Amino acid sequence: MLSYKNSTREIVESGTDTAIISVGATEQFGPNLPMHLDTLIAEKYAESFGEVLNAYVLPTLPFSTSEEHANCKGTVTVSPNVLTAMLEEILVNLNRQGFKKFVLCNGHGGAYWESAFVKHINYKYEDIILITTYRHLAWEEALTEAGLEGLNEIHGGLLSVCTAMWLCPDLVKLESMGSDVPKENRKFADYISWDKLTKDGCWGKFDNSVYTPEQLAEIGEKFWTSFISKRGKKLKSILEEAYQLKIN
Repeated sequence: MLSYKNSTREIVESGTDTAIISVGATEQFGPNLPMHLDTLIAEKYAESFGEVLNAYVLPTLPFSTSEEHANCKGTVTVSPNVLTAMLEEILVNLNRQGFKKFVLCNGHGGAYWESAFVKHINYKYEDIILITTYRHLAWEEALTEAGLEGLNEIHGGLLSVCTAMWLCPDLVKLESMGSDVPKENRKFADYISWDKLTKDGCWGKFDNSVYTPEQLAEIGEKFWTSFISKRGKKLKSILEEAYQLKIN
């Protein structure tokens, strides 16, 4: 794997024509968790896929479309037009340098722009391929492996706390938070800011009396290691096959 920490000579000598672009977010995760969790997750994706592909890994962009959290102080949201325009500029610049294959890693579940952007780029530029990684059943299987089978939460609950305790435990306040959000609120999730749909921004619940800090970190590591590994399976062959099919 190569990254922006390598020199341009090292990148040239590696012969790689593959780049990893990752997008995180800066958004609220309730009253007790830091706002860069999605960015840390995206970085984990990028590092793992960079190793699989011996690719050039770019710095993770820390902003995304976080409109549902935008009423919470500190959250940053960027319009899909601005975000995808910047990503396209990055792709075009790297393509001029000889990069032909790209993988997009997204750490934010509310990034609805992702699939449309990938489809558009592949239509617009005939000499490159841009893919994402499939998650079919990977999420559910990883939950089971981490002992969280059937977990019903969207944001800022037990899994978010486990994630933070693995990735940045020094930034976590282990206090109970969140609540059982009424099911009927889901139909408004894309239309109304979550400060009006949830108790404290958490679409899920965490009870600090159930797990020890060590158990929480272990669950977080087990879940994300499994999930990222499953999404990376056959990544190299899929990317190569897609590229060959497109250019031939």
